[in-house]
Amino acid sequence: MRTVHNLPYETKEETTSVPLPDGTRLSARVWRPVCTDQEPLPAVLEYIPYRQRDLTAVRDSIHHPYLAGHGYACVRVDLRGTGDSDGVLEDEYLEQEQQDALDVLQWLTEQPWCDGNTGMMGISWGAFAALQVAARQPESLRAIVIASFTDDRYADDMHYMGGALLSDNLAEAGTMFAYATCPPDPAVVGDRWRAMWRERLEGTEPWVLAWLRHQRRDDYWRHASVCEDYQAVRCPVLASSGWADGYSNAVTRLLAHLDVPRRGLIGPWSHKFPHLGEPGPAIGYLQEVVRWWDHWLKGADNGVMDGPMLSAWMQDSVPPSTAYEERPGRWVIEPEWPSPQIDEVVHPLTQYRIRPPGEPAGEGGPGEPLTVRSPLSVGQFAGKWASYNAPPDLPYDQREEDGGSLVFETDPLTERVEILGSPSVELDLTASEPVAQVAARLSDVAPDGSATRVTYGVLNLSHREGTGTPEPVEPRARCRATVRLNGVAQAFPPGHRIRLSLSTSYWPLAWPPPRPVLLSVHQGSSSLTLPVRSPRADGEAPRGLFGEPEGAAPLTTTTLTPPEERWDVKRDLIDYHHELEIVKDRGFEHVDHIGLDVGRRAYERYTAMADDFTSVGGESAWTMTFRRPGWEAKAVTRTVLTCTEEDFHVHATLDAYVSGDRVFSRTWNETVPRDCL
Repeated sequence: MRTVHNLPYETKEETTSVPLPDGTRLSARVWRPVCTDQEPLPAVLEYIPYRQRDLTAVRDSIHHPYLAGHGYACVRVDLRGTGDSDGVLEDEYLEQEQQDALDVLQWLTEQPWCDGNTGMMGISWGAFAALQVAARQPESLRAIVIASFTDDRYADDMHYMGGALLSDNLAEAGTMFAYATCPPDPAVVGDRWRAMWRERLEGTEPWVLAWLRHQRRDDYWRHASVCEDYQAVRCPVLASSGWADGYSNAVTRLLAHLDVPRRGLIGPWSHKFPHLGEPGPAIGYLQEVVRWWDHWLKGADNGVMDGPMLSAWMQDSVPPSTAYEERPGRWVIEPEWPSPQIDEVVHPLTQYRIRPPGEPAGEGGPGEPLTVRSPLSVGQFAGKWASYNAPPDLPYDQREEDGGSLVFETDPLTERVEILGSPSVELDLTASEPVAQVAARLSDVAPDGSATRVTYGVLNLSHREGTGTPEPVEPRARCRATVRLNGVAQAFPPGHRIRLSLSTSYWPLAWPPPRPVLLSVHQGSSSLTLPVRSPRADGEAPRGLFGEPEGAAPLTTTTLTPPEERWDVKRDLIDYHHELEIVKDRGFEHVDHIGLDVGRRAYERYTAMADDFTSVGGESAWTMTFRRPGWEAKAVTRTVLTCTEEDFHVHATLDAYVSGDRVFSRTWNETVPRDCL
């Protein structure tokens, strides 16, 4: 990324707090042009719970001063109960959080340096917040810029996929258990820090409990899911994401369903802003954001809407790897979405070879069903639901996974095939158990046999008719089910094969059903649908579509102890115990501008024994440490999730330390019944 030092506007930075009507104050940092002392300009809000003064300070220093240097008052606010803000953060996207955001926007319009026009931007939680607040139509909000988000909190977030429980439901709950119990900084709030921290410690419980108590789509998930009413969003939207991210679907859904000015951008990236995009290539995203704000917040006639509705990175074939520095490919463009240039091509599974070789069903006929009962080891090379590109968290070679799967594949392709969109699998099947699961994976198989997963989907068959009212499967009775795979843009070159793999479990990415399932698939009446895109002259992006990534000079930190990253798959062939162990230790950094040392260590572990589906368990443990001479505060959290055939069991602990002395401790032991899961 190119660091830009000379920007059009001279800027200054200040810290403040935003007063809310109930007396709560939210910690904020403001970057704004010096000229706003006399000449007000539009304000841009980023609103997240991740501590603007320390934990996101480096990241914030790249884009907020850059945007301020182009003529905007940029404001980064910590949510209620986080950083140095008052209160307790009890859960994500609550009514209180959104009302607070509306109050912050109102406060912005009342500042002498704001001209009354506002925008919101962010990635992940910040993007959720911007989209959800946009649906509430605050008067001052002129446009939003969002990255790595969803419009559907139940069906397309880290909690559930196709009605199946994701392990990231536990991992993200563990993350927020840690962030919600961090102390404020006494250098900012003074002696109040102990009372503020105590309030957080006493007011927080593991979020996984709430998320497990809502295993079907109900009002809990409908709240703040913009897909419930797309027409509520009345301001322009610039939306982006990455194919390696867990949030690869929402951009195209917004393009299809919103009726406001909108543009979409999907690159090869993991869960990163596009100017910091990994895998590369990263792009000049902030330049695009400036153009967006200039048009919608300042009224500049700069042609920002003259380009395509969707720009997407068409990924070329690559060998399987758990991490990539770059993904080869090219930018393709679509003037509208859904694109009339993309054909939904239905491939009956009778057109595919069965691997290992079997007897295919007759063309269009019932044939003998093909059966699969997957071992719990299928899924150990699945990677994470959402890649962060650190540590290596992308799926590895699928050949070992395919050994426990029902596999269909094409003959070697005679010409290049490109897909753009969301594939789906239509299955005519029977299941041996009332609660069953099917995972579908699409892979690019090279001539040497290596298999790179392109996309995947998971369906809890109890949710085959919808996510609001799941119904158990009638064992051994034929039914139809559609498995929707994540959106992707992928090219399959000549000589390669396209492979579809079906498994009855996908642990630890998704929690398995209560008992092993024998799944029977009727090949003659099942199919794979691919969104095939024909290359065309008007669909190729011009050279230099996006500039080089650039941003302001990042704040400096000093590494005190180095980070550690591990991703280990272990198997014991004596007792058949297997596990995935993940370590994400940031080490200790000294945040130079405030003289604070910060340490963050996350540990995840997912275990199972042989093919005992009730032996699976997950653990998420965090240690968050903040210190400066004469002061140290540390929060240690741990959440363990196990199960029986009937229930989930949550065991969690929270311990807080000041200068090595434990000052708070609490334990949870809760049982949540399984609900068709």
